[in-house]
Amino acid sequence: MNIIAVVVTYNRMELLKRNIRCLQQNKPISSIVIVNNGSTDGTTEWLAAQEGLTVINQTNVGGAGGFYTGIQYAYQAGADWIWCMDDDVFPRADCLEQLLPYTDKKDIGILAPRRLLEGEIFTHDFQAYNLSNPFVSMYSKKLAGRHITSPTEITGTAFEGPFIRREVVEKIGLPNKDLFIFCDDTDYCLRTIRAGYKILYIPDALMDKEKFFSNDTWNERSKKKKWKRFYQIRNSTYLNHHYGRNIAVKYLRGFNGVMGYIFIALFTSPFAKAYQWKDIPRLWKAYCDGIHEKLGIMS
Repeated sequence: MNIIAVVVTYNRMELLKRNIRCLQQNKPISSIVIVNNGSTDGTTEWLAAQEGLTVINQTNVGGAGGFYTGIQYAYQAGADWIWCMDDDVFPRADCLEQLLPYTDKKDIGILAPRRLLEGEIFTHDFQAYNLSNPFVSMYSKKLAGRHITSPTEITGTAFEGPFIRREVVEKIGLPNKDLFIFCDDTDYCLRTIRAGYKILYIPDALMDKEKFFSNDTWNERSKKKKWKRFYQIRNSTYLNHHYGRNIAVKYLRGFNGVMGYIFIALFTSPFAKAYQWKDIPRLWKAYCDGIHEKLGIMS
């Protein structure tokens, strides 16, 4: 079996080193592909000095563009299974071993490991898409808070360890690189399900996840992550508009989301620096771009 691991990285060299060490303990991986999205922290130079890795250097086209490139390379290299992840997750030594027994089931398109954050279960995985009610989340029957001890069928997982069957790529193609960041994994999972494949969550296949912003205040954390929120609003609006089953979902669910951030900007800007009034037109533009399915890198 030809198994190719794909890791997308950007300016997190120490985390990448740990990720690679963990991957090298997992057998049998045929090759490890590192997609370097234009890192400027010494990652490019460090990768150039390494042996046994396939390195693809490109400009920063976001996580979506990184997985597009990496999955495309792995598919063209003849991978039977493609193991995708960011640089901030660390598969335990037997993670792949725990996934392999389920690869014989031809209707399984993606296998999803369990992630742990400081030893506690971390999951945004879910079992159904709600594409008809605009007043509830798209993500239904979430695994968070549930006691899952055996392989469980899901409909969505993050690009933090999905093990993807070659035939899925053959049938549905590559991730939507124009999403840049956020929702590219949701889109890919939804396309996988619509193509007739199943996604299986494997709780015995463990990966550790790095924790960020643990000591930050709300203001500090929001300020650091604000640029991502514009992509989150646009891309979630795009998903609802593209896949929604009625007019309300296509237009109203995204509207509800953006208005939440607009209210935050309105009421916190006088005494906090995370959001400012000048962000409001950008938030609204993100929503409008999603409605018009105008994707790509945001200006």
